Amino acid sequence: MTDVIVIGGGVVGLATALALAERHRQQVTVLEAEDRLAAHQTGHNSGVIHSGLYYKPGSLKAQLCRTGFKALYRFCAEEGVPHRRCGKLVVATRPDELPRLEALAERGRANGVTLRSLGADQLREYEPDVRGLAGLWVEETGVVSYPAVAEAMGRRIVRHGGEIRTGHQVTGLRRDGRAIVVETASGALRAARLVNCAGLQCDRIARLAGIEPGVRIVPFRGEYYVLKSDRAALVRGLIYPVPDPALPFLGVHFTRGIDDVVEAGPNAVLALKREGYSWGEVSLRDMVDWALFPGFWRMARAQWRNGLSEVRRSLSRAHFLRSLQGLVPALTDDDIAPGGSGVRAQAVDRSGRLLDDFHLEVAPGMVHVLNAPSPAATASLAIGATVADRVMAG
Repeated sequence: MTDVIVIGGGVVGLATALALAERHRQQVTVLEAEDRLAAHQTGHNSGVIHSGLYYKPGSLKAQLCRTGFKALYRFCAEEGVPHRRCGKLVVATRPDELPRLEALAERGRANGVTLRSLGADQLREYEPDVRGLAGLWVEETGVVSYPAVAEAMGRRIVRHGGEIRTGHQVTGLRRDGRAIVVETASGALRAARLVNCAGLQCDRIARLAGIEPGVRIVPFRGEYYVLKSDRAALVRGLIYPVPDPALPFLGVHFTRGIDDVVEAGPNAVLALKREGYSWGEVSLRDMVDWALFPGFWRMARAQWRNGLSEVRRSLSRAHFLRSLQGLVPALTDDDIAPGGSGVRAQAVDRSGRLLDDFHLEVAPGMVHVLNAPSPAATASLAIGATVADRVMAG
């Protein structure tokens, strides 16, 4: 029997296990369904270390992102994980975006983010090929490989006496006296406490534990193009549009990663499988799951126009390219090639609202992390400390 079982081998689960091992001196076992760590959201994101610009002041996202990005930079330095503090440019390309840009600046400053407001000519100081009316320079933003972060967290957990078991898909949960019994495809394990950081499967794990979370995970796939190596110089660092405040997505943007590959994207289309990284990956079980949830249809009625636009961008390379040319007009079809994709685990409640903040559900001896989209990777160490404190208090 172990002290705490953590379900999920992404950065949030690993950071939680690390906090339990380091801060609370617990014997921790991490269970990961796949044969490796960081197999899904952690391993398919763009690798950005966010500064806390976008999030409502006072929200968990705002608080934990600001704490978490500093902790992540320290962790990478301590563990020798390559990273780069490169800054980010947010660009307004239309007059109607200017008030939103100013509101974004006010929000960022309220969160303690260091910003510089830029005019049209000043944008080119940072990105010579960008065209826009105004912008923000966010100097604290950086890039890293989150799979490398996950591997470093795993090594540190093991150094503190923890255990990581891959290939352990959870199939059942039950209580046996004071113990929590976790059934897996490889056998049963017992623990005094449980943390659910299962990402794309987190609501199902909660229901296995006898909790009705009131949300469903609706998977949204984000697809990328990459700039060909001979044209990658069009983008020096990170270039973002002004986000739509009605959506929990940041819009199509450019990211020069830690490997100096420039990704362009992502869009946000409904995935037909929770781990569906292409249109050809379909799960009837997953589709029925969200189709039977009333909140899905309320969301669909509210967001169908945005949804159709994202599908069009997914199916039409020319449409995707036009979105990119809004920021970098010199980009041509010959400059881009298809890239990878990722799936975002987005929680939707019964009213059809896409949850915009991190969402934790606490039960006796358990904590369930039920919404941890971006900037969860950036904030992972801060989320992990928060979750560890809450499960130990329960």
